[in-house]
Amino acid sequence: MLNNRKNKEFYDHGLTTGIGIGVVVGAISGAALTYWYKKNQTLSADDILEKVKADFLQEGPIEGSWIHFKKEPLQKFAITTKTYTGGISRIEDGELVQYEFIADAYTGTILDIYRLP
Repeated sequence: MLNNRKNKEFYDHGLTTGIGIGVVVGAISGAALTYWYKKNQTLSADDILEKVKADFLQEGPIEGSWIHFKKEPLQKFAITTKTYTGGISRIEDGELVQYEFIADAYTGTILDIYRLP
């Protein structure tokens, strides 16, 4: 009888410890997976285009805009990232002027913007 009680206590403590370890490992794994997912998640092309349009609208109206939905790799020196390419057109001094931009797909940061001839 005493031996059965000791086995039951050992089993109860072992089960509690096992559940505790499983919960901790699960929480750490979940946090790591969430961090990895958010770090590797790109912004949508629409969100980036809306940001660029909002910036241009601060200076005046725009006539049109576009963006490629396919992400393209870009390497500058030792930095490699995925980018979106897009464009904005507006009237300046009575003439239609077009701009193209390259934006980082992860942060939305404009990496380059230039006026087309």
